[in-house]
Amino acid sequence: MANTRSAEKQQRQAEKATVRNRAGKSRLRSALKKTRTSIAEGNVEAGVINTGFSEIDKAAKRGIIKDNTANRYKARLAAAAKRQVAPASRRP
Repeated sequence: MANTRSAEKQQRQAEKATVRNRAGKSRLRSALKKTRTSIAEGNVEAGVINTGFSEIDKAAKRGIIKDNTANRYKARLAAAAKRQVAPASRRP
């Protein structure tokens, strides 16, 4: 239980931020799952990848994930898409 008015206010703010961050994180996870599923099915279109990148960038901008985490997610999506596009016979 908060002892001062400022601590009570901080607690209210933290609860609001928690709800906001939880919703953003859920939205990000859903977008990542959708993008990964599309890539795994062989649907490697620019629109699909750009949508995933966009959601990752929005989450990073809002502070839901850190910038390096966003870059890592995007790099892994791009690598997965590249693996789907490149035929298996060309790999050494």
